[in-house]
Amino acid sequence: MNTAKKMIRVANAQGFWGDSLLGPKRLVEEGPVDYLTFDYLSEITMSIMQKQRMRDPDSGYARDFIKMLKMIMPQCRNKGIKLIANAAGVNAPACLAATKQALSEIGLSGVRIGIVEGDDILDRLDALTNEGEALVNMDTGADLASVKDDIISANVYIGAASIVEALQQGADIVITGRASDPSLAVAPLAYEFGWSFEDYDKIAAATVLGHIIECGPQCTGGNYTDWRNVKDFAHIGFPVVEAYEDGSFVVTKHDGTGGLINVESVTSQLLYELGDPARYLSPDCVADFTTIQMEQDGANRVKVHSVKGLPATDSFKVSMSYANGYKILATLCISGPDAIEKAHIVSDMVFARMKMLGADIPEDDRFLELFGSNVLYKGIVESPDQPHEILMRLGAKGMDASKLNVMSSEIAPVLTSGP
Repeated sequence: MNTAKKMIRVANAQGFWGDSLLGPKRLVEEGPVDYLTFDYLSEITMSIMQKQRMRDPDSGYARDFIKMLKMIMPQCRNKGIKLIANAAGVNAPACLAATKQALSEIGLSGVRIGIVEGDDILDRLDALTNEGEALVNMDTGADLASVKDDIISANVYIGAASIVEALQQGADIVITGRASDPSLAVAPLAYEFGWSFEDYDKIAAATVLGHIIECGPQCTGGNYTDWRNVKDFAHIGFPVVEAYEDGSFVVTKHDGTGGLINVESVTSQLLYELGDPARYLSPDCVADFTTIQMEQDGANRVKVHSVKGLPATDSFKVSMSYANGYKILATLCISGPDAIEKAHIVSDMVFARMKMLGADIPEDDRFLELFGSNVLYKGIVESPDQPHEILMRLGAKGMDASKLNVMSSEIAPVLTSGP
């Protein structure tokens, strides 16, 4: 157990794979931080990384992390800032090797790196199903057997305990695979404050904290309904949380940065990817979001407290990806008048020509979206009668790549032979 502190600052520096490198750079330069978390992984990200690894055995992790390390690690070393990142993706050994190489290139030695593995259960699927694990689809209830032969990745959402163990062993950087998003923030609090994972309310509070900051500046004014009240998006502040031993915390950002933090902006992020608010499931606990209390605590400061929690469930969520054919997508700008009608004619024309060339695509495997004609708000607001221009996205999917490739040869001719 670490010597307990009264307060620690945890900041999420990147909220997804591809997030701005300015996030970690500015967080380190603009104010005090004890821990930086980096939340790179989503379900689609895991699928992409697995495809990359299949093509190149040295890939399959968040290369952003390596580039970022070279930018900020000297300052982190000087300031005692620790890093926790699920950057390993589906290839922890390659990520670890790249991390060591990056540190060597900038002349840093003595940096202790913790690596957390064990989330990859692809080789254990047969054993697990033989032991009676159903592994049914959470959305459809479909049995695993329907896709088992096509599965290319299977990763358990692991919790904070192993990250805490790495911190206890003196790690300056902790790299994980598919750790649960909130667990990246749960770990430093449990470590610094000496919490037991049976301190359910405190672990639940840390889980809420992690959920609030997991998408970076989405809780500091990014993607916010009242965006006109948000100042200086170019310099929007990334979230910094002042966490206390009793489980309460304050969501804030560094002084002088852009953005906006109020109860509404934090609440907006709380509702992100939320199922049953009374049972937010994580590997560390079950957090009851209905117990959360929030109040404004000054300019760009929101205090969160009174979170209640229950023990974690006896099962883990697993993210799987499987091969399911191919897809193709083309984007065209269709100008008016009668742009919508023109777009439908173009769609019919392309698929008709594909059929003439022996590449018929069934209706259910075709895809058409007309941006500017109410794609995002269909059924919510009325569609415009006659937009002067629309962005047309035309696509198809199937198991035969050669058929889909025919579409690529029939898009350009639309320019001279279409409406």
